[in-house]
Amino acid sequence: MKRLMLLLTCLSSVALVHAQPEAVKPIIDRDIVRDLLQISGILTGLFLVITFFLTLLRTWLDARLKSKLVDRGATEGTVAQLLQPLKKESRMEPVKWFTILTGLGIGLLLINFTQPIGLHSLAIMSFSLAAGFLGYYLITKKTGDPDNNSHP
Repeated sequence: MKRLMLLLTCLSSVALVHAQPEAVKPIIDRDIVRDLLQISGILTGLFLVITFFLTLLRTWLDARLKSKLVDRGATEGTVAQLLQPLKKESRMEPVKWFTILTGLGIGLLLINFTQPIGLHSLAIMSFSLAAGFLGYYLITKKTGDPDNNSHP
């Protein structure tokens, strides 16, 4: 764990040291960034609203199904067992997101160092995300996580 923290500290310090002088014109136009932030904000808000309504609908339908099953004579334990969530939250879920987002961050950092953005940037991002997924696989394989669905 100490090696991982040391590696992340070194990588983040490299990103902080790489600064542009003030005389250089920025590569990215501010209007594009503003439009991108507006679009992503609208999509995020839409996603949250739709997720809220779907969760509300699912809860209402589960309660209705549960009451109908109880009315037909099913026991409370059977009803609770039928309406359990299909997938339990894995204790490795945060580790998965950490490795994937770390791969994404490293990919973006490498793309920043290999300007201008082109087809090679797509290859860098693909390999970085693949490395993140590989890191997650190796971590779950090493820890022997029972929630991991991968088969060796």
